[in-house]
Amino acid sequence: MATKLISLYINLLLFNFHCRLSFSEQTNSVQSVPDLQKSMYRFIDGYPCVRLLNLSGEIGCANPGRDKVVTPLIRFKNAIELAHSSAVLVSLDEIQELFDRISNDSSFAKNVGGVLVDSRNNMQNKIAGFSPAQKFPEVEFAPYKSFNYEWNPIGSGIMWKAYDFPVFLLSEESSQIMQEVATKNEKQKNAYTADVAEFDLVMQTTKSGTHNSESCLREQTCLPLGGYSVWSSLPPINISSSSQSKPIILIAASMDSASFFRDKSLGAESPISGLISLLAAVDSLSHMNGLGDLSKQLVFSVFTGEAWGYLGSRRFLLELDLQSDAVNGLNDTLIEMVIEIGSVGKGFIGGNKTFFAHTSGVSSATNEILNAFKRAEDSLESKNVAIARASTTNPGIPPSSLMAFLRKNSSTSGIVLEDFDTAFANKFYHSHLDDMSNINSSAIVAAASLVARAVYILASGSKNLSSSALSAINVNASLVEEMMGCLLDCDPGLTCELVKNYISPTASCPSHYVGVIIGEPSSTPYLGYIDDVSRFIWNFLADRTAIPMEKTSSDCSKGCSNKDEVCIRAETNGKGVCVISTTRYVPAYSTRLKYESGMWNVMPSNSSDPMGIVDPVWTESNWDAIGLRAYTVQDATFDHLVLLGGIAVTILAYLAIVFTRAFITKTLKRD
Repeated sequence: MATKLISLYINLLLFNFHCRLSFSEQTNSVQSVPDLQKSMYRFIDGYPCVRLLNLSGEIGCANPGRDKVVTPLIRFKNAIELAHSSAVLVSLDEIQELFDRISNDSSFAKNVGGVLVDSRNNMQNKIAGFSPAQKFPEVEFAPYKSFNYEWNPIGSGIMWKAYDFPVFLLSEESSQIMQEVATKNEKQKNAYTADVAEFDLVMQTTKSGTHNSESCLREQTCLPLGGYSVWSSLPPINISSSSQSKPIILIAASMDSASFFRDKSLGAESPISGLISLLAAVDSLSHMNGLGDLSKQLVFSVFTGEAWGYLGSRRFLLELDLQSDAVNGLNDTLIEMVIEIGSVGKGFIGGNKTFFAHTSGVSSATNEILNAFKRAEDSLESKNVAIARASTTNPGIPPSSLMAFLRKNSSTSGIVLEDFDTAFANKFYHSHLDDMSNINSSAIVAAASLVARAVYILASGSKNLSSSALSAINVNASLVEEMMGCLLDCDPGLTCELVKNYISPTASCPSHYVGVIIGEPSSTPYLGYIDDVSRFIWNFLADRTAIPMEKTSSDCSKGCSNKDEVCIRAETNGKGVCVISTTRYVPAYSTRLKYESGMWNVMPSNSSDPMGIVDPVWTESNWDAIGLRAYTVQDATFDHLVLLGGIAVTILAYLAIVFTRAFITKTLKRD
C-alpha cells in the first residue's frame, strides 16, 4: 500500500513539474535561472493606460492596491458573467461595449481584474470610429457658453474616467500570444491548471494614498504634465534693438496629442497634420528674398500640452505678461492677428478639397485674413483647393489654442484653419488609431501652401502683390512626406535622416503624449529634459528662419559670441553651428504651479485669471516599473491534493520504517 502511495505521489510531482513547463512549449534544456524564467513566463509587449490626477481627483488606470494583479484570461465575448476576477481580452470593435458594461454593471465591473486590448487587423476600415475623448474637448476653456455643443460627436469620454484595474493595448505579436492563451483556457475549463496574466501597474499615488494633484505634488508621488513649446520669428528679430515695432502675425500649431494609452499617442490628424503643415510653410517661406522688408513680423509658435488644458499657449501668454527671457523679443501688444493650423490631414479625403476658416468673430482684421486666404486660393487655381468660412451656426471656434488667446483677450483677431465645418472629420480623435493611414499628404501640402501664401500677403501689406511673387512660394511635397514618416511611423521614425541631421533621438518610435516636466523650468533647459520632437522642431525652425552668415563657426560647443545667435545641430557631433535666429524654448506647464526649493506647489486661483480658475492642474503618477507577463498556474485544489498526498506518503513511510525496524529486530532476536 505504501509503495502504491509513494508511486502516486511521484506521479503527481512529475505532473506538477510538467504543467509548470508546458506553457513554454520549449524543448531547450534549462541551463540557468534566466532559461528557467524564459521557459515559465512570457513577457508581453503593450502600451499601458496610466494614472493621471487633477485638483479634483483621478482618471486613467492603475492596479487597485500595492501588489501585482494575477488573474486568468478570458475573451470578452465569452464573459457573459464573471464569477471571479478575470483579465478580459477584448478586440478594438468591442472596447466601447466593454467599458459601457463596466460603467453600468457593478457586479460585472467588480470582477474585472484587468483589460487587454487586441490590436490586430486594420480596424480603421472596419469600425465607424473610436474616440475616447469628450464630445466637446476641454469645454471649460471655451470662450462661449454653448457647452453642450458636440464638436466630437463620436466621443465616449472613457479616457476621462478612473479605473481601478490595469488596461494595456497589446502589440500585434502579443495580441496573437494572448489569443492563444485565451483559447487554451477555454479548452481546459475543468483542468487543474489555468493560464494567467500578471499585471504590474502599481502607481505611487495609489501606494501613498495621494488621490489628487495637490496632495501628490506635496508628497512627491507625481509630476506635472508639461514640456517645452517652441517659437521662432521669420526673419529673426534684432534683440539688440529696442525699436521693434512691427505688428506681429502669429502662426500657431500644436505638437501634442492624447490617447487612452500613454505611449500610443500619434495624433496624425489631430494635431500633427497641422504641425507638419506649419513646418512646411516655414520651409517654403524661408527661400523668399526680402523678408526683412515685410511690413509685418512673422512669428511661428508650436505649443505642447494643448491636449491637457492648453498648457503651452496659456503659459506662453503668461510669459509674455512677465516679459521673461523665454519670449525675449516679443511684445504681446504687437500681436495683430493669430492664425492657427488645426486638423488639415483629411482635406482631400472623400473628394473634399475645401478647408474651413473658423473665425474668432467679425472684424476688419478677420476679414483681412479671410481675404488673404482667398487670394492665396486664387493663386493655387490649378490645384482646385478651396477655402470657405465655417458655418455661422457654429457656436464659435472649435477646440484650439486660439481659445486661450480669446479667453485672455476677447478682442483678439484670429482664425483656425480646419478640414471640417461643424464637427470633427477625424473619427479617431485622441485615439491610438489616429495614425498615418488617417491622413493624406496632399491635403497637408495644400494647407501649407494656403497658409504660406496667405501670411506672405498679410505681411507684405501690399494689395498689388504680383502673382509671380506668390507663385515663387512652393511647398516641398517630398519634405511633407518625409516628416510624416519621421513623426508618425516607427520606420524610419525619429531615426530618419531629417531628424538625425539635427538631433540624436532617444527612441525610434514617435509618441506625441506631452509627458511630464522635469526639473526647474527654464528658457535654456538641459537638453536631456526636452523630448525628441521639441528638440527637432527647435533645430528645424532655427535653421529655416536663420540669416546666412558670411563666417559661420563650425564649433559652438562653448556657446555663440553674439546674443542674436543660437547653436543648432549641437547634438549631432557635439559641436554644432552658430546661426542668427530668434528661436526659443518656452516652458509649458500649468499657470497655477510654481517650482520652489526643488518642489512643485499649487498656487491659489486668481480672479484676474479666468483660465486659472478652471485649470485642472494635470499631473501623472510616478511608478517603479510597468510590466505584463503570462504564465501557467495550478488550481489551489490540486496544490492541496499534492500537499495532502505528500503528508500521507510521509506518514506511511514513517510507519513503514517503524514496522520494518520492529520486524527486523524481532527476527534477529529469534536467531
